[in-house]
Amino acid sequence: MGWIRKLVLWAWHLVSTPAGTLSLGFLTLGGFVGGVIFWGAFNTALELTNTETFCTSCHEMRDNVYQELTRTIHFSNRSGVRATCPDCHVPHDWTDKIARKMQASKEVWGKIFGTINTRPKFLEHRLELAQHEWARLKANDSLECRNCHSSIAMDLQKQTQRAAAIHTRYLLPGRATCIDCHKGIAHELPNMEGIDPGWKMPPELEGQSTSSLTPIDELRKAMRELHASNF
Repeated sequence: MGWIRKLVLWAWHLVSTPAGTLSLGFLTLGGFVGGVIFWGAFNTALELTNTETFCTSCHEMRDNVYQELTRTIHFSNRSGVRATCPDCHVPHDWTDKIARKMQASKEVWGKIFGTINTRPKFLEHRLELAQHEWARLKANDSLECRNCHSSIAMDLQKQTQRAAAIHTRYLLPGRATCIDCHKGIAHELPNMEGIDPGWKMPPELEGQSTSSLTPIDELRKAMRELHASNF
């Protein structure tokens, strides 16, 4: 047990010996407290930039896209659930959120140089802005949509027959993602002339009447076809 006592005394001597003017123990404790304060301040600032109030503090957002949002079902609906700017444009997971914040930091340059500080400028860049966001959502499999909407929780029998058929054939097997069909769900679309909408009627559905099968039957059929193709 003597070696344990020596080890404890050595450790105590190390942390209590003055390092210049302050002990190592004091510096360690000070560094820990400073780290906690820094982390708290950083996280608080991060969350403040993750609010609708912050997003609409710039007139570019408040007078354009926010006004469009207020006229959609994501803003006012029968259930009283409202999607705010960060709900749709910022991931919820911390690491993904930090990555998104770093990407969005370049938007500060647009603010400084007045890239879209007037309505005509905003409309001029609208298609480019929309395409950037569509590409981002396509790349992350509509991550922000799925923060609220779960495909496994969908009650297909409560959907229209066409919606249930499309979800069963394309969303559930992963052949399409939310943004493929739901562009313009919260903001007005840009001029889409000559632009691929990203979703077209599949050839196998063209000219066909709506299936008489129920959504559950369609799901079972799709699962049988999927299993048959794998074996």
